[in-house]
Amino acid sequence: MDLAAKAWAQQDLSATGVELGPVDLRLGYNPGVAFSVGAEAPAWLVIAVTATITAAVAAFAWRAARHGGRAQLAALALVLGGAVANLADRAADGVVTDYLHTGWWPTFNLADTAIVTGALLLAVTAWRGDAAQKRSDRSDAAEASPPRDASSPSGRGDV
Repeated sequence: MDLAAKAWAQQDLSATGVELGPVDLRLGYNPGVAFSVGAEAPAWLVIAVTATITAAVAAFAWRAARHGGRAQLAALALVLGGAVANLADRAADGVVTDYLHTGWWPTFNLADTAIVTGALLLAVTAWRGDAAQKRSDRSDAAEASPPRDASSPSGRGDV
């Protein structure tokens, strides 16, 4: 979907853009990564680094597929889908096509939105997983401790 939107933007979106309200359509190109980091680096280097990161995310997603929850897998799919779309776009000419513009944030695209949404969802699922693990650990510890005997001063049944 993102690659189709990028193709449309390159062909039909005028240089002046289209004002729609909170998010306008405006054509832009990003030779770097997020927030144009690395924009001055050679295109081959940016492509190599983003391809390596994308491959690492794919490997992590592959390993998580067996035991990950639905939310984690959806988050990884969003990140991986966005990364692959931006990598495919960048491979053609060394830049990523952007077309969504707010006026207060750098111009971005649907793939960027998928990456950010997936990353946020990963953070939430990790946080929820940590909280659930801590609750489980406390519950296990409470079940493992011996019962207290109220008749003794120490509560352990000794006198």
